[in-house]
Amino acid sequence: MNKNYIIRLETEKDYRTVEELTREAFWNYYVPGCTEHYLTHTMRSHKDFIKELGYVIEVDGKVIGNVMYTKGKLTDENGEEKEVISFGPVCVHPDYQRKGYGKALLHHTFDKAIEMGYDTIIIFGNPANYVARGFKSCHKYNVTLEGGVCPMAFMLKELIPDCFDKSRKWTYKGSDFDAVCDDKQAVEEFDKTFPPKEKGWKPTQEEFYIHCHSAITW
Repeated sequence: MNKNYIIRLETEKDYRTVEELTREAFWNYYVPGCTEHYLTHTMRSHKDFIKELGYVIEVDGKVIGNVMYTKGKLTDENGEEKEVISFGPVCVHPDYQRKGYGKALLHHTFDKAIEMGYDTIIIFGNPANYVARGFKSCHKYNVTLEGGVCPMAFMLKELIPDCFDKSRKWTYKGSDFDAVCDDKQAVEEFDKTFPPKEKGWKPTQEEFYIHCHSAITW
């Protein structure tokens, strides 16, 4: 890992670079092609987007990774709400992956989130990528999706140790910023503004499908 990296807030000048980077990082990873670059393009204007936590990481003056955060909420059985945050897309260019840049970027933004008063992060992701960052199954925190479902990919991190009240049952509702991807034509039209890439299958697609569709039960 090159120690001469810079982590800074994203600026408008970075927008297209970040979208290109995101497309490169996610292409064929979860599905043939990807939608994450379109999400990145549209979510900056969404009401749940947290601009103050939109960071990029530079190496030798080149943006090689980024992370974006949105707001979500938990509701307990008595209707009391708790604001939480979630990140994604988060990515590092394939040429720089598994070198510690993603770890540095996440931990930098974790500290910034604490400064802003947040204490809990909830995400969907591959547990193999995040348990080392302090994420645990939402099942351990008595947190589910609507209907009482707890997918394997559903994870929570306490930014402040022992801050979370596990004695209550919580239901999570994340941001709907990704609803734009239901418009397949809009995604395809946006993708046409980038150089052509071939869609295909990778084992990671089946791996993520299993994580998202396998649930932990009580």
